[in-house]
Amino acid sequence: MSLWWFIKTLAITAFFCSLASSYDNEPLQDMCVAANDSQASVFVNGKICKDPKLATTDDFFASGLNVSGNAVPVFGIAATIVDVNSMPGLNTLGIAVARFDLEPQSISPLHMHPRASALITVLEGTLYAGFLASDPTNFFRSRLFSEILNPGYVFVFPQGLIHFQYNVGQKKATFLTFLNSQNPGLVMIPKSIFASEPPVPDDILAKGFQLNKTQIAELQNKFS
Repeated sequence: MSLWWFIKTLAITAFFCSLASSYDNEPLQDMCVAANDSQASVFVNGKICKDPKLATTDDFFASGLNVSGNAVPVFGIAATIVDVNSMPGLNTLGIAVARFDLEPQSISPLHMHPRASALITVLEGTLYAGFLASDPTNFFRSRLFSEILNPGYVFVFPQGLIHFQYNVGQKKATFLTFLNSQNPGLVMIPKSIFASEPPVPDDILAKGFQLNKTQIAELQNKFS
């Protein structure tokens, strides 16, 4: 029996260690405040570390999540983001947070975060949120995992999976997003395909989406 429990414990430990290794690396020091100093010599997670003796309280503080940010034209969404670029003390800590405000019937377009999972909680309004995952029984299809979210509800988008949030209510929806990366990245699916620089060749897009080149040109104009 003791051997069986040892094997189970070892398997569970290995599982959680494998999950941890897929996120930002653990810091090797108490702090690594990001610094805009081209003369510094230590880069960690893409940022230069400030001398810890020069760190201040302001490096670990940010404000503004209590108010809505500036709305993005067309989509009716406003974002206020606290990441390593706005709070230098987040460098190496592997976390970021953002506030989003969605106008009624507006959407956060299909997108993904290549370096983070995202956990959202609704503060106000009603969201329809979901993500797409591969279907292990059919490589040419995907599975939709979605839920209607009211205030206090929590939903998670696994790292690297395409997801969306849609305000299905009649008033503004506000939600917070917590990400397990100091710099989670953002890939907007439509724009990344139809507004890349240089552009993806028309032949590839036409064949890939089974459309003609006129339709592809219309999509490129829409998202450029």
